[in-house]
Amino acid sequence: MAASLHHMMEHPLGIFALLVAIAVLVPPLTRRLRLPDLVGLLAAGVLVGPHCLQWLDAQGETITLLSDIGAIYLLFTVGLEIDLEEFNRVKNRSIGFGLLVFAFGVATGVGIGQLFGFSLVPSLLLGALMATHTPLGYPIVRSYGAQRDESVIVSVGSTILTDIAALLLLAVALGLGRGNLTAAGMTGLFASIAIFSVGVVWAIRWLGRRLWMRSITDENRVFLTVLLALFIASLGAELAGVEKIVGAFLAGLAVNSVLPEGKVKEQVIFVGGALFIPIFFIHLGLLLNLGDLAASVNTLDFTALMLVGALGCKALAALIAGRWFGYSNNQILLMWSLAMPKVAATLATAFVGFQAGLLDATVLNSVLAVMVVTATLGPTLTTRSVVALMEPDESISKPILTSTTAHASATTASRAVVRRPLKIVVPISNPATEGRLLTIAARLLKGDDDKSGQLLPLALVSPNLEDARGGLNRALAAARERLKEASVIGNNLTVTTRCLLRLDEDIPGGMSRSALEQGADLLLIGAGRPDRLRNWLLGDLVDGVCRTAHCPVVVVNLKREPDTGFRRILVPIKDLSSSAREQFELALRLQDNATVTSSTRITLLHIHDPRFNRHDRSWMRGELLSWSARDDAEELDLRIELCEGPGVDRIIHRLSRHHDLVILRSQRRRVAGLPIPASDRTSNLVNQLKCSSLVISDPLL
Repeated sequence: MAASLHHMMEHPLGIFALLVAIAVLVPPLTRRLRLPDLVGLLAAGVLVGPHCLQWLDAQGETITLLSDIGAIYLLFTVGLEIDLEEFNRVKNRSIGFGLLVFAFGVATGVGIGQLFGFSLVPSLLLGALMATHTPLGYPIVRSYGAQRDESVIVSVGSTILTDIAALLLLAVALGLGRGNLTAAGMTGLFASIAIFSVGVVWAIRWLGRRLWMRSITDENRVFLTVLLALFIASLGAELAGVEKIVGAFLAGLAVNSVLPEGKVKEQVIFVGGALFIPIFFIHLGLLLNLGDLAASVNTLDFTALMLVGALGCKALAALIAGRWFGYSNNQILLMWSLAMPKVAATLATAFVGFQAGLLDATVLNSVLAVMVVTATLGPTLTTRSVVALMEPDESISKPILTSTTAHASATTASRAVVRRPLKIVVPISNPATEGRLLTIAARLLKGDDDKSGQLLPLALVSPNLEDARGGLNRALAAARERLKEASVIGNNLTVTTRCLLRLDEDIPGGMSRSALEQGADLLLIGAGRPDRLRNWLLGDLVDGVCRTAHCPVVVVNLKREPDTGFRRILVPIKDLSSSAREQFELALRLQDNATVTSSTRITLLHIHDPRFNRHDRSWMRGELLSWSARDDAEELDLRIELCEGPGVDRIIHRLSRHHDLVILRSQRRRVAGLPIPASDRTSNLVNQLKCSSLVISDPLL
């Protein structure tokens, strides 16, 4: 048995299978401990590595190749997900902050290296390590709606300069380590770097625009073309005398400027984040020697100084830049927390330096310890700083209103909710829910003056899937019958109805593309029954639609018949944004087109920070009451509930018992190509509710 296991672990397929198993099984366990995925992957690498169970060899050809792909993929996705437009808007301040981060980081790293007797080259590598950062807290900022704050844009934009400069410093250090100490050698190195950088960016952008606009329309070919650009750029970097991760980062920036948001970009990021990047982290764990780690306790002062230096240089840079730009203390804290985590470029640089023999195991262990601490502490501080940033400013004069109900006639009509007719695509597949979904959609269509929108029932058929089931023609006939029934339902509801039939192998993508082609305002789908096994194997249909749709997706979870309408609607409001107003508008549409009784009402719920004073609560109540302004003369029973947090889910669940419908909003988000989960509590809350729910999922940013 042991011999068979040993043989399997030496076989490339056995190695690959074990790596994939770790990438699948370990992250969920790590998340239960509220730690980043990479911590669990590192620990798993140590466990199966040559210094523990000895299942995998860190120097094996298979895992080395896969890890190299993971390293270049890591830097590629960093470049791919940088928002270049936002960077250009505040590029001067981003460059200024980036220069401070880089200068202080390099000075700190070189100083620590010299203090511990390192030579020039390892000291420069330490400087490069200190200068890099990965804004892991950005998804948190986005979830709070603060991504447009200038301090956030400046912090994320500075990543471009610091990572490029750090990678170039890595190239210089490696050149020095190879003995290129002459002036001619250094000049040639800089010249090759400059030529390569300009060449790869220009070539990818030039070819990308022409291939995308003229010849390549197939998404699979576009995906393969992007990967080809990545690997050619990485190979070209090594031919130019620089490290391959430099080419990968530049390729990411270049592709970012020509590849639009959509399915292809998501596929590229997904492949790296789900497969190759986790393998890179596992490989790093294989390199860790527990014996060396125990011995490094004797050099704990080095690790401690590295950690203090990593935190201190970023804090100093954020403080100086924040004061220079006139930012508040909360903005300065936010800049520091976003610049703190050291993951992508830091790990790649440390790995390259270790492979080149310029950094020893002690340094690598220290870097990994710094990485774990900063990757955990950074997002935590980001949460606190962004919450503080979003607090109301008491210096601003706010109106005080105390009424708990309002009528339209008593509020300024200029604050009225815009109510235009809508085009709504409704995918239909289940006869049991078809009628109810179409009824909901019909109530959301009508705009001002009873101008009707357009109801677009959609039937999707997958040719390959139906062939496997034994009959494409039968499936098409069934789809046409469902559309006939949908047309009858639409006519009975007195709304304009136009049925759509589509053949598509990608069901979620087919729904999203149909909505785009029809210029739909909403895509309304049923939640369906949860099936954990199916979702794990094939992916969740709802999630797939939400990730690819260009317009908001309304996910309906009906627990009672909508025939008599939803008389009591609860709308949890997070802020005063236009997105929150859209939630309120949906509630208005549902009530306007339903049977109105004395018990008909809309409740706006805002769960505020415990530090809200009476003045803040009165101001928020007044702002929410002003939403009831309508162009018509009908009265609206609008109630305001202000509750003190935390415990958002608990409060919503408690109030939902007295309502027929809850309208929620869920922001879909990614984490820049890294296997760091972005939690979504909305789905868990919906499953707990006893009443029906509508969840508005915004397009993926």
